[in-house]
Amino acid sequence: MVVGESGLGKSTLINSLFLTDLYASEYPGPSQRVRKTLQVEQSKVVLKEGGVQLTLTIVDTPGFGDAVDNSSCWQSIIDYIDSKCEDYLNAEARVNRRLMPDSRVHCCLYFIFPSGHGLKPLDIEFMKRLHDKVNIIPLIAKADSLTTEECQQFKKTIMKEILEHKIKIYEFPDVEDDDEKLSKKVKDNIPLAVVGSNTVLEVNGKRVRGRQYPWGVVEVESADHCDFTLLRNMLIRTHMQDLKDVTNNVHYENFRSRKLAALACNGVDNNRSKGQLSKGEGNAGMSPMAQMEEEKHEHKLRMHKMEKEMEQVFLMKVKEKQQKLMDSEQELQRRHEQMKRNLEAQHREMEERRRQFEDEKSTWEAQILALEQQRVDTKTIEKNKKKGKIF
Repeated sequence: MVVGESGLGKSTLINSLFLTDLYASEYPGPSQRVRKTLQVEQSKVVLKEGGVQLTLTIVDTPGFGDAVDNSSCWQSIIDYIDSKCEDYLNAEARVNRRLMPDSRVHCCLYFIFPSGHGLKPLDIEFMKRLHDKVNIIPLIAKADSLTTEECQQFKKTIMKEILEHKIKIYEFPDVEDDDEKLSKKVKDNIPLAVVGSNTVLEVNGKRVRGRQYPWGVVEVESADHCDFTLLRNMLIRTHMQDLKDVTNNVHYENFRSRKLAALACNGVDNNRSKGQLSKGEGNAGMSPMAQMEEEKHEHKLRMHKMEKEMEQVFLMKVKEKQQKLMDSEQELQRRHEQMKRNLEAQHREMEERRRQFEDEKSTWEAQILALEQQRVDTKTIEKNKKKGKIF
């Protein structure tokens, strides 16, 4: 999240950090719009390096500090941060927690006007209101408008006022190995003095992002000109995970404790700010425990319905299987009867053929006997003829 008065180069710095253009001609930057009411806008940036893809959400706050009365200009920002924490809390209270997108604000870059005199009352009040909700990193905007000595003195003045007003900014942890020197350098240079530019210039045969002045060029990525490289390395390379850990373990746990304590006392969160985002109109004003119980009840109903449907499907399949078995049994019985009838027909046919064969055999045997008898008779007659006996 980037917060600061209009014209301090917030969008330009974001473009320089991620080498992209968040705003185009059809969607101009906040400083070029006529409307100046405070609102919260978010954009997504996809970083790819070494085959690893990282999606960052950039939250801009156009119109901050531009009104005549700025007594409550931080309220929309507080509501936005709280709403994201509440979304995450509601996601934790669900029965199914496999998909929990983390849209919480992990870092707030607060841009300070380079007056050289110290913090404005608005700067102090804003950081006091938000220092227990988000990691605040103060930045001196448009640091090229100050000399090196003025910038160093301005940093000391700002840190002195932060300590006097007991403002808790992000504390950089100790980093081991190669990043230890970088971490120490970042600590020593808080608040970071930054310069942003959307213009690519050619300096000594090398193309760099910078700002052209009559007396020379301010290189955005030069450590001698500003702390831009320290900020970029800190946000993307060295301290990104620590920012997320501090948000989760400190700020989110504080929000969660306050929320659950209010729910335990009242049953319903009566301190919900007007306009604060929620997870749906039907759950507005409902405690996370009640939501969890409701979702648990709905889950049981869904499971009971699924069980009934599965039982119906099972019974239907059992009936289908039984019907198939009955059809198969009937088919087998039919085939058995058919085969039995065929065998009986074949048996009758064989018996008929056997009877015919017996008849033919008897006839043949009778014929043979008749022929034998006739032959015997013929021989007898011939013998009698030879003996002269005539009958």
